[in-house]
Amino acid sequence: MRLISWNVNGLRACMQKGFMDSFSALDADFFCLQETKLQPEQIQLELPGYTQFWCSAQKKGYSGTAIFAKKSPISVTYGVGVEELDTEGRLIILEYDSCYIATCYTPNAQDGLKRIDHRLAWDKAFREKLSSLAERKPVIVCGDLNVAHQEIDLKNPGPNRGSAGFSDEERESFTTLLEAGFTDTFRYLHPDAVGAYSWWSYRFNARKNNAGWRIDYFLVSKELNGAIKKAEIHPEIFGSDHCPVELELNMEV
Repeated sequence: MRLISWNVNGLRACMQKGFMDSFSALDADFFCLQETKLQPEQIQLELPGYTQFWCSAQKKGYSGTAIFAKKSPISVTYGVGVEELDTEGRLIILEYDSCYIATCYTPNAQDGLKRIDHRLAWDKAFREKLSSLAERKPVIVCGDLNVAHQEIDLKNPGPNRGSAGFSDEERESFTTLLEAGFTDTFRYLHPDAVGAYSWWSYRFNARKNNAGWRIDYFLVSKELNGAIKKAEIHPEIFGSDHCPVELELNMEV
């Protein structure tokens, strides 16, 4: 089973930059998007063989997630279940016989960490939601989680210490999520890989110089560790300031 996660930074814009070519080439069983920045009626997307699930922000042109699935789920849930956290279209959960598959676009703490309280409230509710699901069956969750966990996960950790996405609070919150029973699949297979990034600023020729951050993840319940076959990052694929990340598992839904 192959899964792809990609923050497209506006799907309509990404469509003009080769999205469909990348979608076809990657040929995933589940294709998960973040930061779609649209309402479903604002795009006509023909994806034969896939069922489309959309979760849009109330504010138009902002945030939003989607999953395109080859197999229809038993049930679909949107959001963490906390009203004040569920206005921005940040979470979709599909239930299958063998597992849950979810995609998430975690709130950005923003410059000066001015939204850190909201971010940490989201992290807590998200962690509790995943933990409650994991009590029933294994969880596979992907997305732009907006945190570089360790210094190895960004090019310039020193100058960025305390910045949004690399604050002590966000890093500790991510550690707490992993300790709740989840595995960072990329680090599971590639514990010492350096220069492995999924997001680059549009400034300072960051992508050309590979001055990036790894903030896009696939996490799985630890009981699925033995099924992890491949966890890859695709920096060769353009169209967004993020690139797609991939997970292949020796299992079926």
